[in-house]
Amino acid sequence: MLSVLQLIPTLDRSGAEKQMVLLAKGLPRDRFRVEAAALSRLGPFEAELEEAGIPVTLIGKRAKVDPLAFLRLERFLKARKFDVVQTWIFAANVYGRAAARRAGVPVVVVAEMAVDLWKGRLERLIDRRLATWCDRLVGNSHAVVDFYRSLGIPDDRLAMIYSGADDEPPAVDRRQVRASLGIEPEAPMILFAGRLAEQKRVDDLLKALDLLHHIQPDAQTIIAGDGPLRDSLEELAQLYQLDDHVRFVGHRDDVPMIMAAADLLVLPSAYEGLPNVVLEAMRFRKPVVATSAPGTVEVVVDGETGILTPIGHPRALATALRDLIRDPAMAARMGEAGRIRAESHFHTRAMIDQFANLYESVYRSKHRG
Repeated sequence: MLSVLQLIPTLDRSGAEKQMVLLAKGLPRDRFRVEAAALSRLGPFEAELEEAGIPVTLIGKRAKVDPLAFLRLERFLKARKFDVVQTWIFAANVYGRAAARRAGVPVVVVAEMAVDLWKGRLERLIDRRLATWCDRLVGNSHAVVDFYRSLGIPDDRLAMIYSGADDEPPAVDRRQVRASLGIEPEAPMILFAGRLAEQKRVDDLLKALDLLHHIQPDAQTIIAGDGPLRDSLEELAQLYQLDDHVRFVGHRDDVPMIMAAADLLVLPSAYEGLPNVVLEAMRFRKPVVATSAPGTVEVVVDGETGILTPIGHPRALATALRDLIRDPAMAARMGEAGRIRAESHFHTRAMIDQFANLYESVYRSKHRG
């Protein structure tokens, strides 16, 4: 039995965190002893992990560069004698690789969840320098793997494992959910769910909605999420006089209920890895309007499970939203096709099995060596 640690910056409700929790809970207990650790802070997923019998440790990183946190992490890894450490997201990937190397952890796996165009010269240099300090860098899409290959990560360190989704739509009273959001029962309802940051290009969505509401005035949009651009985006919505058409509802723990009550999902991102929110929408039989962002194009089949538009093209986004709203039969077909695709290509069990096999094969290979 292998002892495995999942190390991630926080336990907030977000995409990478959700995938980590799915993996930690799903690894077979007859083959793995699993723990989790948060580098900077805990969050809502702590309770879910502990309910599954998975110990959770807070390392307590308090600054961007925190030598004391690094030493605590190194001591923790030495004390627990893990066979495998898997790290998630940049901060944990950096601290985790370095600490695991010093602690003598046999197998180190790094999970990268996006085409990280935000990374500057320093971050890319760090990634290249630490490439040989892990046994595999696993991207959750071909786009992510290609991105890290372009940074100079050797092919023998790269692997691809799609993110998984097995969410089922909750049983909701559609009218009640809509009423709680101030939306009429029969109004076309669009959902955006994600972080309000530059990557998501929500300003393009607002521009598209400004165009849409001249021709589809009954359409209503819920923007669920928070982030550094929330204030400026709310000001932009007011500038476009969208107050009666767009509702910013902030961070919500009931996004699945909102999605179940919506007619479609929209995602106008500049880049992604493999967007969880799209996988969830497809599981819920919701058609998707999204940009042709790296990662997203591996999930959404244009004209089959949704409509893809060019990045940074609000007019095309508005047209796609209008077409789906005005053709409920097409929307239903795309929703059903999305459910089938999610089941066949992006199931959680497949993701868990591939990581489990990766841990064991790398460990066996190094043990023989």
